[in-house]
Amino acid sequence: MTWERVNAEREEPISVDLAQRRILSLVHPLPAHTVPLADAFGLALAADVRATVPIPPFRNSAMDGYAVRAVDCADLPATLRIIGQVAAGDWTEEDIGSGATIRIMTGAPVPNGTDAVIPFELVQAKADTLLVSSPVRPGANIRLVGEDIEAGAIVATVGEVVSAALAGALAAVGAAQVAVRRRPRVAILSTGDELVPPGTPLKPGKIWDANAPMLAGLVRLAGGEPHSLGIAADVADDIRSRLTRAGTPDLYITSGGVSAGDFDMVKDVLRADGSVSVCQVQMKPGRPLAIGTINEIPMIGLPGNPAAAYVSFLQFAWPAIRRLLGSARPSLDEIDAVLDAPVSDRQGRRTFARGVLESRGGRMTVTPAVRQGSAMIRGLVESNCLIVIPEDREHVSAGDLVSVQLLPDARLSHSQRRT
Repeated sequence: MTWERVNAEREEPISVDLAQRRILSLVHPLPAHTVPLADAFGLALAADVRATVPIPPFRNSAMDGYAVRAVDCADLPATLRIIGQVAAGDWTEEDIGSGATIRIMTGAPVPNGTDAVIPFELVQAKADTLLVSSPVRPGANIRLVGEDIEAGAIVATVGEVVSAALAGALAAVGAAQVAVRRRPRVAILSTGDELVPPGTPLKPGKIWDANAPMLAGLVRLAGGEPHSLGIAADVADDIRSRLTRAGTPDLYITSGGVSAGDFDMVKDVLRADGSVSVCQVQMKPGRPLAIGTINEIPMIGLPGNPAAAYVSFLQFAWPAIRRLLGSARPSLDEIDAVLDAPVSDRQGRRTFARGVLESRGGRMTVTPAVRQGSAMIRGLVESNCLIVIPEDREHVSAGDLVSVQLLPDARLSHSQRRT
């Protein structure tokens, strides 16, 4: 394995935005390939998809009822002859003449000569006679050709992520296969002499590794394929060996070992063996961060505390994975909400406070979680969002409007569960 040299100088603190830009400059969309539509969920399209036919492709009924000529119902009450029935999937070339009607089901093609559908509940049918007593408007309850999607229209564009709704639209225009970027292979390495795998007997001074399964879950949510490299001891050779055994992933993610401690070996290994910068980001939680490449493969080194690793992943690794996938919008979306309790911070850093977002009285309200420590993972479990406090604010008060990032595996708040 080839390792590039690095400048070992520690950088001045940098902003969250600059750290994001540096990371995104290292990653590029992966090669495209074609997959069945059923396998494309969560992936970004590598080519536009156009409708080859209009949707709907024929006039069809929006209701169960009777297809009629509106002119035949101009004088009420009107009596019409029932001459047949058409169901969804049927087709008829028959022209319905004056004074006649046909029973029709939702989705069935509207027969020639008719221009309205009257729902069953608005008419009275007896034997082969239909009595119409309510006014009938031409075009009522008829879906027109192409009213949803016109032939030739672009249904989805390059970089658009295939959601459940978009998958339905693509299927509706007959796209059995789509071109997408393949899922990035993400190698995950935990570091620290104090860590042991969950399920291992816990000896004094040891803790179970919470980061590996947490980060693997986030990688999957982002659309990547996580590959665990296990836990590396604070020994340079062990870290090097595990990174080398990863083969050629699309992205390395490590947790721990990038702060200023004497035993934080990851930064030293990466500085010596890779083109990696270790920086201090002006954010809370998650100040230490490593950015660079190993054997020309992008690498992101996250802090070791679970909440800090989680928040840092969302700000830096999430956009990187989404960029590898070719997403047009790699970063998390932000929405506005009203803060219902004050949050204080030190000016000059961006704070990501864990919180609970919910709808109250028609407006979105967010409540800061009680547990905000960088090592406190339970605060993440109890939250569904991150409250973003910008660098130029030292204090935000109850009633202030704040930006909120919805967590990708957001859960309903406790009050929403009760309702």
